Amino acid sequence: MENLDVIVLRSLRDWRLAGRRALLATVVRTWGSSPRPVGSIMALCEDGSVVGSVSGGCIEDDLIHRHAHGNAIPDGPPAFVKYGVSADEAHRFGLPCGGTLELLLEYQPDAQHLRALVEMLDAGRLVRRATRLVDGAATLAPIDRPEPLRLDSGELVNHFGPEYRMLLIGAGQLTEYLATMALFSGFAVTVCDPREEYHRAWQVPAARLVTGMPDDAVTAFRPDARSCVVALTHDPKLDDLALLEALESEAFYVGAIGSRRNNQARRERLIEHFGQTEASLARLRGPIGIYIGSKTPPEIAVSVMAEILAVKNGVPLPREMSVAAAKAASGIGE
Repeated sequence: MENLDVIVLRSLRDWRLAGRRALLATVVRTWGSSPRPVGSIMALCEDGSVVGSVSGGCIEDDLIHRHAHGNAIPDGPPAFVKYGVSADEAHRFGLPCGGTLELLLEYQPDAQHLRALVEMLDAGRLVRRATRLVDGAATLAPIDRPEPLRLDSGELVNHFGPEYRMLLIGAGQLTEYLATMALFSGFAVTVCDPREEYHRAWQVPAARLVTGMPDDAVTAFRPDARSCVVALTHDPKLDDLALLEALESEAFYVGAIGSRRNNQARRERLIEHFGQTEASLARLRGPIGIYIGSKTPPEIAVSVMAEILAVKNGVPLPREMSVAAAKAASGIGE
């Protein structure tokens, strides 16, 4: 359960370490509508195995036809290939009307370079990768913030690693589903739960588990504008500590699970006992999620993840889509 780019690069590393011929394809330019954004990657092995995606499937099929099952993946410097130039070609490759994309194909990426890249990603680093177009030689460097893909006459510069971070308070079943969805969505996930009965049973190894108190965990996490903090324990002694710390940060999303009644009680408690005000609590989201009638842990996780992604992507959600507003309008529960 990892970010898709890491899965792609790990598979490519394993193929190359085993001596198998392979290529890495990167979407470097798009015009009009495109199924995948710039920076999307896929890896192709000589046996036709594909990990990752650069389109809805038809371009992957064409690359397999060109470079696998007897059509050897070549050696040599990286090469550009463009799809969707004509209307017929766009239709053939499943591109939206007017859509065109250009790929850079890196043939036989160096196995040791890929090993080093995956090790940096496994350590949670954000990494800049620069590939020389003349010979395919690539270098790595740690960076502090995401950078847009850059392509000029001499090199392709891309970055890999978690652009966004998520801190979840509580290690229950809902957290396992939400952490899994967040990992696949490109978040680096940290989970905090000081309760032994919960952290002992944690089953999502790709998420970092810490067992200290939630307020200490938030302080150590150091939320920034690319971070979100979500309290999921239903225990005020744990959730409130985390929320108070998180609200002092630049986190783009701070929220807590619970009913409308519990959310109101939380706000009153934070105002009465912790000196908060309605203004200081304006950023606190709760009940969290968009209303989809969810009742089970996986459905609730979908609801919460959808709201987090909407906020991250700057998409304003109509008020009636919030859990609180929808339930109030329909008279469902408290």
